[in-house]
This record gives sequence, structure tokens and C-alpha cells, in this order.
Amino acid sequence: MVETPVNGRIRQAFTIVNGGHDVGLTSAPPSNAGSDYGIIEFTREDVEALLNEKAKRKERFNYKERCENMVDYIKRLKVCIRWFQDIEMSYSIEQEKLKNSLEMTQQKSIEIELLLKIKEEELNLIITEMRKNCTSLQEKLIKEEAEKSAAVESLVKEREARLDIERSHTTLSEDLGRTEREIQSANQKISSLNEMYKRLQEYITSLQQYNGKLHTELSSVEDELKRVEKEKATAAENIAVLRGQLTLSISSQEEATKQKDGLASEVYSMRGELKQVRDDRDCQLSRAQTLNADLMKLKESRENSSIELDSLTLKANELEEKTSLKENQIKALQEKLAAAEKKLQVTDISVFETRTEFEGQKKFVDELQRRLEDTEFKLIEGERLRKKLHNTILELKGNIRVFCRVRPLLSDESRSTEGKIFSYPTSMEASGRGIDLSQNGQKHSFTFDKVFIQDVSQEEIFVEVSQLVQSALDGYKVCIFAYGQTGSGKTYTMMGKPGHPDEKGLIPRSLEQIFQTKQSQQPQGWKYEMQVSMLEIYNETIRDLLSTNRSSSYDATRLENGTPGKQYTIKHDANGNTQVSDLTVVDVHSAKEVAFLLNQAANSRSVGKTQMNEQSSRSHFVFTLRIYGVNESTDQQVQGVLNLIDLAGSERLSKSGSTGDRLKETQAINKSLSSLSDVIFALAKKEDHVPFRNSKLTYLLQPCLGGDSKTLMFVNISPDPSSVGESLCSLRFASRVNACEIGTPRRQTNGRATDSRLSYC
Repeated sequence: MVETPVNGRIRQAFTIVNGGHDVGLTSAPPSNAGSDYGIIEFTREDVEALLNEKAKRKERFNYKERCENMVDYIKRLKVCIRWFQDIEMSYSIEQEKLKNSLEMTQQKSIEIELLLKIKEEELNLIITEMRKNCTSLQEKLIKEEAEKSAAVESLVKEREARLDIERSHTTLSEDLGRTEREIQSANQKISSLNEMYKRLQEYITSLQQYNGKLHTELSSVEDELKRVEKEKATAAENIAVLRGQLTLSISSQEEATKQKDGLASEVYSMRGELKQVRDDRDCQLSRAQTLNADLMKLKESRENSSIELDSLTLKANELEEKTSLKENQIKALQEKLAAAEKKLQVTDISVFETRTEFEGQKKFVDELQRRLEDTEFKLIEGERLRKKLHNTILELKGNIRVFCRVRPLLSDESRSTEGKIFSYPTSMEASGRGIDLSQNGQKHSFTFDKVFIQDVSQEEIFVEVSQLVQSALDGYKVCIFAYGQTGSGKTYTMMGKPGHPDEKGLIPRSLEQIFQTKQSQQPQGWKYEMQVSMLEIYNETIRDLLSTNRSSSYDATRLENGTPGKQYTIKHDANGNTQVSDLTVVDVHSAKEVAFLLNQAANSRSVGKTQMNEQSSRSHFVFTLRIYGVNESTDQQVQGVLNLIDLAGSERLSKSGSTGDRLKETQAINKSLSSLSDVIFALAKKEDHVPFRNSKLTYLLQPCLGGDSKTLMFVNISPDPSSVGESLCSLRFASRVNACEIGTPRRQTNGRATDSRLSYC
């Protein structure tokens, strides 16, 4: 920037003074006003100089020159005024933008408050309904207690009559028992005497036989002793002859060794003299060679030093010339530096003013950012509250919670954008909970409690499940099972990838959390006992994966053709607990012990290769952890159960290509999953009869699906376009599961059962 002359001198632009960086009053764009003078920026000194400028009077009556000066002065005033108008406009525009952003944030906060009020009203309505139900249940309970008291009185009378009969019966049974005991003791004495007589007879016969053997052995030993004495005499004669020969050979050998030692000493001395002569010769040769080498080096060094001397003289001349040039340049730079320092002192005042104005604007922006952060924090808190209220509503309704997970594309699957079949809505209501599937141009929308996209990590998934796992320690029955087609990632979700700690599944992470919480609650007086069992349902047959009587590595085909194993039966008691007879139950004290058992079960589980998956699970895997806790300070007792289930994958025979034993496995898997579908349909329609007994799987899961447990289903789906049909079926089934009401979860605070066998659900 080059300004017009003021008071007879030319002022340079700030870009020159500040090393190429403009320092304006504000961050507003420079005005293009006054095109006659180019792009001009003003400082306070420039404006004051312009206002205080006086017209030059060379010739008093030269009106033409005075008019030209006035016109030029007016033009410069106009340029200054336009520049101030542009700055004022930019400030007003920026102020309007900040006001608009503030109004938007206020509107968003009002909307969030309205949503929270609506949710609060809905919860109040639900609470009033629950209170009404509670009062009605209390009235029913009072009636039942009255009936119970009458029944108890009649039962007490019957018990008294029964006690009288039992007393008389016990006296008679005691007399009978005494006589029977006396008869038994007499019989035992007679039998013991008979046994002693038989033993004595057997002992006498054995002694007679042993005496005969000793006589025969004595005669044989005497004969052998005579033979040994004869051999000893002959050996003594032979030893005397050999000793004479040995003395002669020793004397001759000593003379030969003496001669040998003398010759060896002479040879050794001759060798030493020869070696000394050779060493002297080698030293003389090496000295001659070193002297020749030193002579050659001296000649070469003299030649090199003469060459280096010439080059150094040339370099010294060049350096003298360069130093003179550098001194001139330093003088020029010092002059420029002095001029720049003078200009810098002039600009310090304007920089200070712009800095104060900038700090004021920065404070205003910081205030707006603080308000924005407050609104964002309120929004996050509102979302947390919404999730918490949503979970409490689901628990009050008794619905099965459903999480949907889409696995990433594999390396051999299509990654083109045209082949994408899933999309995720971004609206406030469906964000993170909705998923859309496109098939043949038709769009199918589903909403679940949570939807995990392809790039979500195992840790992020467990964060959503961790509170449910914590409920097992609090005394609730918890069930989490994975459902989906073959190859959709169910086993990866539940177990993870072996050897990769970052990719651990739900089962290992749940166990780590439970044992960590167990350690943290010990100072509060809590002590826990834990038991583990693992089983699989293979071809409608229950198999114990922790049994020591079976091989640790086997395939499903060999087991199917082998001998039939132990038969296990499922039993439900009146409290909603499920037990499997003769199942191996192991007491565990750390996560490492459970990890070892998991590896053992994984090696024993039935897997096979199909066209859809290299390692396909051919059975339903059920992991159960029973937790029994006691607080010694408060005498509070809790009993929780954690069931983690990896279902076998549904598959079509046309895609899996199963034959033989694999065909039987596929038919059994599809049959059990269709039975699960029938149970879900019956629960959704609230039918009187629910077909839990149609398969071992549904009968085992009966308390989880129709009882008082907290149940979560993971529906795993594949993003491969060739599996869109199976994915649609899985999503439809999951939406029906989400609509089922199974009852309100109930906390178990009773003492430990007399039977320590582990129960399910």
C-alpha cells in the first residue's frame, strides 16, 4: 500500500513495515472504495494527519491550484469515510451472525426442554398406572393371606394328629431296631470266628510248604558251595603265573621309556634353536620392508603438501574477497534494520489498539462458545436421561431388548458402493437405533434398542452391555444370546478372536468386569462364590463340554457315529430356576480359570466346514455363570445367573451345500431355530399355550423368554448383497422379539439353595 503525501512526506504501507503482513484495525476485509487511489487502509495517525492538514499557499491568487488541492483533499476524505463505512458494515454483519447462532442454540435448548417435559409426563403416567396396579395387587395379597391363615390353622391341627401317630410309630420302630441290631451283632461274631478258624488252617498249611522249600534250597546251596571252592583254587594258581610274567614286562618297559625321554629332550632343544634362527631372519625382513614404506610415504607427503599449499593460497585470496563483500552487506543490513526499527516504533501504538479490540472480540466469542458448550452438555445429559428412562420403561414393560450388529465386509466380498444394502437414518429419534435395508428397489425400515454399524469395535459394544452384566452381580437373572445366519459374526461377537486382546468378545469381557467388581466390593463386606458350566445342543442332544470323560478334540461326525453318551434332562422348579441333571459344574475364582475352561469348551465344541463358512458352529453353545453373594456386615444375600448363548447359524441348504452328516446338522439347527420362532410368535400374540417343549433349545431358554429375567438379543447380519434375503428374515424376526413382553425382572435375594447344582436363567 502506498498512501498519498501527507505534510510533504510519503508514508509506506504496513505490509512493508511488518515484513509482508498487514496489521489492520480489525479483521474486516479492506475496502475497495476510492479506486483512484487503490486499496487503502488507515491508521489513527493517518486520519488525524488528514484532518489537521492545511492547504499550501505558494501563490495567494492562484485559485486553480487551490481548487485542485481542495478536490484532492475531498477525494481523500471520501476514501477514508468509505473505509470506515465498510468496517462498520462488516461489524454489523458479524454481529447479526452471532445473534442468529445464539438464537439457534436457544431454540435447540427450548426444544430439548420440551422433549424432557414430555418424557417426564409419560413417565408420571406410567408410574400412576403402576401404583394403581400395586394397590390392586396389595388387596389381592390381603385376601390370599387371610385364606392362607385359615389353611395354616387346619394344617396345624392335621400336623398335631400326625405327630401323635408318628411318636407311637417311632417307639415301635426303635424296639424293632434294637432287636435287629442284637441279632446282627451275634451273627457278625459267629462269622468272624469262622473266618479266623479258616485263616489259621491256611496259615499252618502255608508254613509246612515253606519248610519243605527251605530244605530243598539248603541242599542245592551246599552243592554249589563245593563247586565254587574248586574254581577258587584253580584261579589262584593262574594268578601266580600271571604275576611273574607281569614283573618281567614292567622292567623292560621302564628301560624303553628312559631311552625315549632322552631322545625327546634332544629333539626339543634342536627345534628351539631352529625356531630362534627363523625369528631373527623374519625380523630383519620386516625392518627392511617398513623402511622402504616410510621412504615412499615421505615422497608422497612432500608432493601433497606442495599441492595443498597452492590450493590454500588460492582459498585465502577468495576468502578475503568474500569477507569484504560480507562486510558491505552487513553495513547495508544494519542501515535497513535501523530504518525498520524506526518504522516499528511508529506502528507499536496502532498494534496495541488493534490488539485491545481483538481481545474484546475474543472475549465475546469465548462467551458464545461457553454458551454453546453448555447447550451441548445439556443435550448429552438429556440423551443419557433418555437412554436411562428408555431402559426403565423396557424393564417395566418386560420387553426383550434387541441390539443389531452389521459385520464388516470380508476381503473376498464386494465393496462397491452400488452393492450397499444397508443405510442408517440420521434423524434425532432414529439416530443410532434405526437401520434401513434395500431389496429390489424396496426399502425396509427397522428400529431396535441399539444399532451398531460395521466399524464399531468390540469395546464399544461391551460398553452398551456392561450395565446388564452388572445386574447379574446385583442378583438378577441375565440372558444374552446371539442370533443370525451362518457367517454373520455371532461367535466373533460372543467369543472374539483368539490371540488378539483388543478383539475379545462379550464372554471374556463380561468375566473380567465381574471379577474386577468382585475385588472392588470386598472392602464393603461382599464375598462371592461363582460356578461355571458349559454345554452345547447338537442334533437335539445336550453335551457337557467340561466333562472329563470325553476327548478334548473331536468332530461332530465322529461323535454322531460313536456310542451314545450320558443322557441329560432339563428340569424347571417353581421358582423359575432351570437345572440340567449330571452336568459338570466347576467352582471358579479368577478370570484366568474361566478362560482356561472356555478354551477347553471351544476345543470340544462341534464345528464344521460349509460353503458359507470355513469354521461354522454346528451346535448351540450355552455358557452359564452362577453368582452367590453374601454381605457379612448386613447379612444381605443375592443370587444371580448370567447366561451367554451363541446360537448356531441359520442357513439354506442351497447355499451351504451340506450333505451327509452336515445335512443332518443343518436340518436339526433349522428345526430348533424355527421352534424358537414359533415361541416368539406365540409370546407376541399372548397366546395361552407357548410351545417351549418343541425343542431342547426353547425348553432350556423358557425362563429367559417367558420368565422374570433381563434378556438381550444380538441379531448379527451380513452386509454381503448375496445374503440380503437372510438378513431381511433375521431383522423381521428381531423386530418380533423386541415386541415380546416377558414380565418384570425380579431380584433374587434369598439364600443359597440346598442343591449346589448350577441353574439356568
